This record gives sequence, C-alpha cells and structure tokens, in this order.
Amino acid sequence: MRPHRRNHIASNPKCSANVPRVLIVDDEVSILRFLRSALDTGEFSLHLAENGHDALVAATAFRPDLILLDLGLTDFDGVEVIRKVREWSQVPIIVISVRDADDDKVAALDAGADDYLIKPFSVAELQARIRVSLRRSSHQASEPLFSSGGLEVDLSHRLVVVRGKEVQLTPTEYDLLRLLVNHAGKVLTHDQILRGIWGATFAEHQNVLRVNISNLRQKIEEDASRPKHIVTELGVGYRLKSE
Repeated sequence: MRPHRRNHIASNPKCSANVPRVLIVDDEVSILRFLRSALDTGEFSLHLAENGHDALVAATAFRPDLILLDLGLTDFDGVEVIRKVREWSQVPIIVISVRDADDDKVAALDAGADDYLIKPFSVAELQARIRVSLRRSSHQASEPLFSSGGLEVDLSHRLVVVRGKEVQLTPTEYDLLRLLVNHAGKVLTHDQILRGIWGATFAEHQNVLRVNISNLRQKIEEDASRPKHIVTELGVGYRLKSE
C-alpha cells in the first residue's frame, strides 16, 4: 500500500448552489491536474481528493452532484468508496479507471456506480458522460416548486427567493432546505436529517445540524429568533411549514 498523501492540488474555488458540484477522486496528481483543467470551464464547481478517506469526507462536506472516481486509491479500493457513499446517497458516480476487466466493471456497477469509463479517454467523451449522468439524475428526482409565506424554492432551477429577492445559499444550506421542502409539512427527526445530509457517520452530531439550521434561518426568515418557516419540534427535529 502506498503512503497516505495530503491533497495539495487546489480545487476550483467557485462553489454556488446554482452550479453542479463535481468531486474528482484519483491518486495520481497528473490525472487530477488533467481533469481539473478539462472541467474547469465555469460550468462546474470542482473539488479534488487523492484517496478514499478524503473522498468520503468531501462527499459529505462538499455535497457533490456527481463523483468521478478512480478505483486504485492509496488507502482502500474505489469499490469500497462506492459502497460507503451508497449507504446514504444516490449521487451519480462515474468510475474512471485503467482496469478494463469485466470483473472490475461488474464489481463497480454492482456496488452502485452509474457509469464506467476506461483510461485513457477523450475530454469530449468525459464531458458527454457527465452531462448524461447529471441529466438522468435531474429527471429522476422529484423537484417541486415550493411557495409559502414569502419563501419560494424552485428545485428544478436551484433557485431560492425570499420576499421577492433571490437568496444565495451554501451547498449544504441548499441541500438542507431541499430536504425540508421535499417533506414540507412533515416532521423530520434530527437523525433523519443528519443521515440524509451528512451520512451515517454524522448521526450523533446534532450540533452540526443546529448550526446549519441557524445559518439557514438567518437567510430565509424575516426574524431568525422567531422562525415562521423552519419550526423546531422540541426533542424531535424540524418541520418546514407549508401553507
């Protein structure tokens, strides 16, 4: 096993809720640089990881809309990364690997990968497969238009409007609001929200949830100290009020 290395390649700093987020995972610095250059067109927000551990951390913190994943990582195999991500997320995963044996393809796809691209590949083909995966994911998702008390959320266009003005949310804040919108009027427990947004490893970190709910309220509530949209159900969780 090769030694663990720290990720020292800068990610694309642009990170907006309106731009698809792509997590690139590969243990070869040259490949990461190539993929960053190929995809750094302004169409995506990019985050890079060089090993499985960093990939799983980024999958919860960066909240990607798509993952490009190499299988031969320094700490554990990419198939294991797929299995762990699939425990809590259905984010599209495209494997990019030199492994061309049928057994490797089957293992990755059975673990939950959506596509498998063999190195070397053309930039045009990679971009096309990314577009297809994002389009398929968008079509599969139920993306309603939510409106209540001056709050409007258009999930199809990743647009949040409060009292007629567009509001910019961080990726985590947007994912949290989207989860609440998809269950509007219903109580979501702390555990349900933590697992749905950050994964099973954060199930006991209610302080993380409280901080993010507070930040979200600051942006969408007229008075965050007396919220009218995101209601606290004491000892249980939170509920998004729906008119």
